[in-house]
Amino acid sequence: MSKKVLILSGSPRKRGNSDILCDQFLKGAKEGGNEVEKIFLGDKKINYCIACAACRDTGKCIHKDDMAAILEKMIDADVIVMASPVYFYTLNAQMKTLIDRTVARYTEITDKEMYFIITAADTSIPMMQRTIECFRGFAGCLKGAREKGAIYGVGAWNVGEIEGTKAVSEAYKMGKTI
Repeated sequence: MSKKVLILSGSPRKRGNSDILCDQFLKGAKEGGNEVEKIFLGDKKINYCIACAACRDTGKCIHKDDMAAILEKMIDADVIVMASPVYFYTLNAQMKTLIDRTVARYTEITDKEMYFIITAADTSIPMMQRTIECFRGFAGCLKGAREKGAIYGVGAWNVGEIEGTKAVSEAYKMGKTI
């Protein structure tokens, strides 16, 4: 059965290491017969949540930016893939800002299969668990969210260093088998 897959690439660099893994996941998911869309967050204008609480009453954020459309896609997706480079053992600002801005309608993001992709210069998987826990914290706030997989693209600092690592084939295979 075909699924609607939304890939959220938090890389600030097009063709950066985590973006490369997103593309491999996308390739596998498309070959698996799924409908796939990738959003490169660096191309989007997403303002910070300012904790004004206006959305509590209306379900709409006061900011007029790209987040409303992204949030609608998150609600409509069957599968959400979230990817971020690791900055100081946590998510980068682009991904964290997106997560914070879901507050207006996060209760509508239900019954999703979740996949997480991280990339880092460090090679210690236990240290990378901190970043995966950030994603899990978000998923834990979503009713019916099920973590289906995580990809650890480690040992990659410079653009493209992820190429040729096992994470590339893992991303493709994971996408193909959703």
